Amino acid sequence: MSEPITILIVDDHLIVRQGVRTLLDMHPDLQVVGEAESAEVALPLVEELVPDVVLLDLILPGMNGVEATRQMKKISPRTQIVVLTSYAEDEYIFPALRAGALSYLLKDIRPRGLAESIRKAARGETVLHSNVAARMIAEVRAAKRRLPPAFAELTPRELDVLHLLAEGYTNASIAEKLVLSEKTVRGYISNVLSKLHLEDRTQAAVFAWQQGLMEQD
Repeated sequence: MSEPITILIVDDHLIVRQGVRTLLDMHPDLQVVGEAESAEVALPLVEELVPDVVLLDLILPGMNGVEATRQMKKISPRTQIVVLTSYAEDEYIFPALRAGALSYLLKDIRPRGLAESIRKAARGETVLHSNVAARMIAEVRAAKRRLPPAFAELTPRELDVLHLLAEGYTNASIAEKLVLSEKTVRGYISNVLSKLHLEDRTQAAVFAWQQGLMEQD
């Protein structure tokens, strides 16, 4: 039998922490190893416990959830951050995902859905609430309209890879940052070179800077 997925719950409401723990304790493959009512309490626990998944509310006393996400990923890059919150506004969604959160869930999620989202997070798979996914799609489409024409054929993931490549990241580093295999990264780079009619990654990096892609950050 494989080891259970270890989970740290971070929420400033005791009743929420206890309720989530009770739900997760019903699943033998999920193990809650700690709770914290604030980021300041959670960060040392992340360092000590190195949980597979952190269930994190964004609205916390003291340090907010976005900064907590950023700090947790520095402390334990392997730990996946799953936001579990009541807020689906852009001002919360995009900063949290940019800070390193893998998934973004709302507290109206069903118990079975929460358990499955945690399992997927442990495998590096993203889960987004339908409202959040709709906002992400809208933002991608808007970003596409803002992109220099030279990059119009690239997918959002290819753009992510090209952006990191142009910043000087190796294939291994890109794979780590985007939670992909190196083989998949090589495939994306090959697609980018083909679509942009370039010969190698150096040309791709220079092209990205020359055409203004890096100014989109």
